[in-house]
Amino acid sequence: MTWPLFTEWFLPGVWITVQVTLGSAALALLVSFVIGIARSSRLWIVRFAAGCYFEVFRGTSALVFMLWMAFAFPLMFGWVFVPMAAGVVALGLTYGAYGSEIVRGALQSVPAAQREAGIALSFTRAQRLRRIELPQAWPEMVPPFNNLLIELLKGTALVSVISVADMTFAANLSRLASNESAPAYTLLLVAYFVLAFVLTRGMRLVERRAKAGVGQRPEPRRGLRAARKTNPKADAQSAGGVG
Repeated sequence: MTWPLFTEWFLPGVWITVQVTLGSAALALLVSFVIGIARSSRLWIVRFAAGCYFEVFRGTSALVFMLWMAFAFPLMFGWVFVPMAAGVVALGLTYGAYGSEIVRGALQSVPAAQREAGIALSFTRAQRLRRIELPQAWPEMVPPFNNLLIELLKGTALVSVISVADMTFAANLSRLASNESAPAYTLLLVAYFVLAFVLTRGMRLVERRAKAGVGQRPEPRRGLRAARKTNPKADAQSAGGVG
């Protein structure tokens, strides 16, 4: 890949990938909480509607839904989506369905005694969610949300199919222009890895703060150096020559 192709096509494609990821993640987070909380509702009609949403989007392809949003939806309803908006909506609604299961499971993990205490204090359902259940469930949601966010990042490559000039689209154009596949796709792999690494580190920080907010101690650092620091007895034995 030549320098002009890198600066004029690939770097703008990286920025578009970031925008699609952030926009889809914001929509998916909103859908996750709305559908996840609805699936925990006392009203069966609310649970039924939320369950239908979950089953429909879990059982359909994100790519096919994206193509439907971009090409079939305008013909059926007369409302044309910008390709990037169609990609963001399709990814956000699809991954939001998966995220709703994370929210539902985390809410169910809150001890029943905590909810009963809120009822005893005459808290409404909204007050119990805001003051008791969500603060305790949030630290349990962050690790699976991290995995879902990485999957969403990788899923943004699908928007290249509807002509959104993300970095996958730019890599394909660079390959066609330079007739060199290895540099273009190797750079693409590296770019996805770097973005995923940055997102993971950011989510680790969110996880530590979430656990600190409910009084949980963060997980110790992994690695040989951390293991030696947390095992002083082994250090003393090795220093004294004890086998």
